[in-house]
Amino acid sequence: MLRFAVALFAVITSSTCQKYGCLEGDTHKLKPSPEPNMHECTLYSKSSCCYADFTEQLAHSPVIKIKNSYWNRCGQLSKSCEDFTKKIECFYRCSPHAAHWIHPSYTAAIQSVPLCQSFCDDWYEACKDDSICVRNWLTDWEWDESGENHCKNKCIPYSEMYANGTDMCQNMWGESFKVSKSSCLCLQMNKKDMMAIKYLLSESSEESSSSSSSSEEHACQKKLLKFEKLKGEEGEQAR
Repeated sequence: MLRFAVALFAVITSSTCQKYGCLEGDTHKLKPSPEPNMHECTLYSKSSCCYADFTEQLAHSPVIKIKNSYWNRCGQLSKSCEDFTKKIECFYRCSPHAAHWIHPSYTAAIQSVPLCQSFCDDWYEACKDDSICVRNWLTDWEWDESGENHCKNKCIPYSEMYANGTDMCQNMWGESFKVSKSSCLCLQMNKKDMMAIKYLLSESSEESSSSSSSSEEHACQKKLLKFEKLKGEEGEQAR
């Protein structure tokens, strides 16, 4: 899993925000650059904050561990749950936009990244029957001297640990993610994100009046509909 625990306790805080750079994690580049030979996380291959060789760890299923952080402390994840976990790992490690939500105190961590409600609901549905032993992946593990994670408590189903997708998204990684009220100005960890990011990264989106925010929501929805229509037409032509 993501080594946010190391980020939260071991990183030296930077005095400046890397607006156009990457997070300061143990696998991050200083600045994003193309990685055409990525084994996984190909959504970010044109501009990546991780190196292609890092993604080798994610390329084979089941994923046992990333660095020293084990994914299987409560048994192997189901393929559907693993796929969502990979998306989160890829975003944190590789996205050139993750640093926009850099944690104000820990420069290897993120804070309040807006996820779409539908993404969180689908993630929860994919993982609800898998098992987990920690509610917060940042703070609830027991870490041994070699830096490996271990359960403190018994394994229980995700559906018992979290009430729903919102509860899971907003607690599983501490403050890292939040569920957006918008259905468009949010991330889904797929190609649609490029439209949302265009508006999310604008200054007016960051500190906007309700009217300008509404305008951006409308513009984003319009772009999204156009994108879905285009994809639909491409699908028809492929038949």
